[in-house]
Amino acid sequence: MGLFSFLTQEIAIDLGTANTLIIENDKVVVDEPSIIAMNRITGEVQAIGKRAMQMHGKTHENIKTIRPLKDGVIADFKAAEEMIRGFIKMINVNKRRMFGPSNIRMVICIPSGITEVERRAVKDSAEHAGAKEVRMIQEPMAAAIGIGIDVEEPMGNMVIDIGGGTSEIAVIALGGIVCDKSIRVAGDEFTQDIEDYMRRQHNILVGERTAERIKIEVGSALAELDNPPPDFAVHGRDLMTGIPKEITISYSEIAHCLDKSISKIEAAILSALEMTPPELSADIYRTGIYLAGGGSLLRGLDKRISKKTKLPVHVAEDPLRAVARGTGIALKNFDRFPFLIK
Repeated sequence: MGLFSFLTQEIAIDLGTANTLIIENDKVVVDEPSIIAMNRITGEVQAIGKRAMQMHGKTHENIKTIRPLKDGVIADFKAAEEMIRGFIKMINVNKRRMFGPSNIRMVICIPSGITEVERRAVKDSAEHAGAKEVRMIQEPMAAAIGIGIDVEEPMGNMVIDIGGGTSEIAVIALGGIVCDKSIRVAGDEFTQDIEDYMRRQHNILVGERTAERIKIEVGSALAELDNPPPDFAVHGRDLMTGIPKEITISYSEIAHCLDKSISKIEAAILSALEMTPPELSADIYRTGIYLAGGGSLLRGLDKRISKKTKLPVHVAEDPLRAVARGTGIALKNFDRFPFLIK
């Protein structure tokens, strides 16, 4: 660090479909939903993060809420850029800096299954938001580092990161991804399943935010749990009468409606295990499977995967932040880690 090191700001970003986390100096300084509210007429930013999330699904015609990322990749370039810029501004406001840093170094997380074009879009929006040096790290890699696995060892580890837009399954050894499977079935898909189920089964329309609440309160991967959550009262609009109404939902109903999506994730895990070289399979048999990402908080998911694969399954501590923690460690080793993508 030279004389002007105070002018360089180093940040690690976990740019997720559902939430964006920013780490600076080993601390999570921003943890906000990846959403932005813009004025349709002037095009200016009304709110980002939690404020914008409160507006989601409740706006009038002059304001639109945009989720710039879909399935782990940038769907709306301008909105993504504004959002990243807003989050970086947030850090500097919280720190009460007199003037922003002139040089920003950034490590950003990307899904392992994305194309060159999509990767470029992430890099460009980071550069437009003010970053001078950008490196990217693949999500399963970041998750493995965040869980505390020594990724540079000649030892195979299987990491599953179930986020908002994508589920990433990867076998990692010697600082690289040996085989990976990335599917676009994850938290958002679960939320969509719940919305569809409520409409089909109970004739009630619920919004995305309510479906998300249902998932958090009574979401489950198994129809029978050892310590079940209490039933949850859901409010929505009755499709027959158009009047708001309340119904009560139990966890076993949700387990039933999420079954199809979870089966897709299980199939992807089995397919990744089939591609694994035999020496690494032997390692995985000993070490088991690690789960990270918000999706791993779904009740009974670890048991269900364990039953399917007959392998031990470990959920990372604070799985929502595992990827961000790993990205933060990668930032410290900005020039040392060979697997960071320029």
